[in-house]
Amino acid sequence: MSRLDRYVFLQLLGVFAFFALVLVSVYWVNRAVRLFDQLVGGGQTLLVFLELSALTLPNVIRLVLPVAAFAAAVYVAARLTRESELTVMRAAGVSPLRMLRPVVAFGAVVAVMLLVLMHVLMPAARAQMAERQAEIAENITARFLTAGGFQSPAQGITVFVRDITLDGELRGVFLSDSRAAGSRIDYTARSALLAPGPLGPKLVMLDGMAQIHDLTTNRLVIASFQDMTYDIGSLIGPIGRGRDVREFSTAELLYPPPELIEISGATPAQLRYELANRFAHPLMAVVAALIGFSVVLVGDFSRLGPWRQVAGAVVLLALMQLLDNAMARPALRDPTLAGLAFVSSVAGLAAVGVVLWWLGRRRGQMGRRPLPDVSAA
Repeated sequence: MSRLDRYVFLQLLGVFAFFALVLVSVYWVNRAVRLFDQLVGGGQTLLVFLELSALTLPNVIRLVLPVAAFAAAVYVAARLTRESELTVMRAAGVSPLRMLRPVVAFGAVVAVMLLVLMHVLMPAARAQMAERQAEIAENITARFLTAGGFQSPAQGITVFVRDITLDGELRGVFLSDSRAAGSRIDYTARSALLAPGPLGPKLVMLDGMAQIHDLTTNRLVIASFQDMTYDIGSLIGPIGRGRDVREFSTAELLYPPPELIEISGATPAQLRYELANRFAHPLMAVVAALIGFSVVLVGDFSRLGPWRQVAGAVVLLALMQLLDNAMARPALRDPTLAGLAFVSSVAGLAAVGVVLWWLGRRRGQMGRRPLPDVSAA
């Protein structure tokens, strides 16, 4: 790497570190506030909040790094233009393609970071977070059931427990379910137990009675039972939903075991698109940096700064994201279309190629421009 490349490369890295730190902090704090209200308001400790908020960091960094790379490339290119350093480079015969060499190296560094995130850290963090959320949600005694008080864990549900033993047995249980329109069911039981299930915890009520009250006809039907199971998984969120595709390791996506496919319910199209996206997303960081730097090169020195070029680069990046979202829909339906995950990056590289072609053409025209005749003067 030449001295010029190293100079631009180090500037890009320094600005990128600043933008990444700021954007990650803002984005993470925004998510952490919502997570804090959900967990601490639900009776969880501060340590649980810190653990889960830390597990969200890989996904936040994944979203932020391409944007930070783009912002760093735009900022450095604008500063080089404002301080006339790009003008000096052009006068020294440095071609636009040559100017992009340190940008490619910088984008490759960011892409390596994203590859580690996408293939190692994110699947592990998502799997760990799903496991911890399941543990927290299944601990319904700590979240919703308090001895001697009426609780409303969901709209239309009222629960009362007279006492909770040290073994976790619930005594004197009353549960009212009025979620169905036009009816209400009241359950009373001498005792009850919480049992884990594949779709969430179950409330096993023993020696009780169910009163079904039809609110339209005002009729009451009473039925007694020795034991009855009530599904309360829906009251505390999607517990036992199986594994999400994004929790799979790359090896599992390449050769998915049948039992994992059955647990997750994922289709072949979802598996292939997730695998392709783990390689396409890091490439997006390289393309974003190239777009941000090359589009700013289009403009000449201006006292107002290259704001038009910056706006154009932002529009191009937004169009790339819209194209990526549009390509995801058919790719998630047809497993043979997983390669559509790379379409937005290829389109971005094509846009960079057009910009470089136009810059080379303009430079050639300027080189062929005849010199002014000064002999008459």
